[in-house]
Amino acid sequence: MTAAGAVSSVQANLAAVRGRMERACARSGRSPDDVTLIAVTKTWPAEMVVAAMEAGLTDFGENRVQEGVAKAVEVALATRNSHLAAPTWHLIGHLQTNKVRAALGTFAILHAVDSERLLRAIDGTATNPVPLMIEVNVAAEPTKYGIHPEQLPQLLEAARGLPNVRVAGLMTVAPRSVDPEAVRPVFRQLREMAGEHGLEQLSMGMTGDFETAIEEGATHIRVGRALFGERQ
Repeated sequence: MTAAGAVSSVQANLAAVRGRMERACARSGRSPDDVTLIAVTKTWPAEMVVAAMEAGLTDFGENRVQEGVAKAVEVALATRNSHLAAPTWHLIGHLQTNKVRAALGTFAILHAVDSERLLRAIDGTATNPVPLMIEVNVAAEPTKYGIHPEQLPQLLEAARGLPNVRVAGLMTVAPRSVDPEAVRPVFRQLREMAGEHGLEQLSMGMTGDFETAIEEGATHIRVGRALFGERQ
């Protein structure tokens, strides 16, 4: 696919996603401006990120630190003399403590923090408060990362004592389901947990269920397939 073709393809897909977002916001009495669309670029090359930027996307999510850091460098080089503003990078995958320093150099927000050990590693490495979200395994799926809901108060208490950590909200990955309504309770529980602790941001919802997530209060949705097609 040519560069122009990639931009055109992403533009068309983005229009469809924006339409779905607007309808979900209308159903729940929310403004689309209150929902950040994170384009998930895992396994996609830097050229596709640039095409997505040309199409109007500004926020990008990567699952792996090493891949994301390398891609961010490529994108910066490819766009340094262009009209495009620098993108905002989100780390949406699991972060290991030995990758914290590399992550902090690239990612504006960490979406999947799930242990006091990791919080302390971030605090000890950062020079300014780092915005992050606590990942909660609401559905208690054994194959997924995230704390159990009952562990949240303890982890938030630990975070309060760390000057270079700023917990902005909560994140979850809902179980796979062909019926978005089946995962509504997961999103609702995360929203209620955030409300109980005065947290405003909710990172939840992907291609198959982001409308339901928006209806339940998502402030950040993580969308890959609906924007770029099947992963390469």
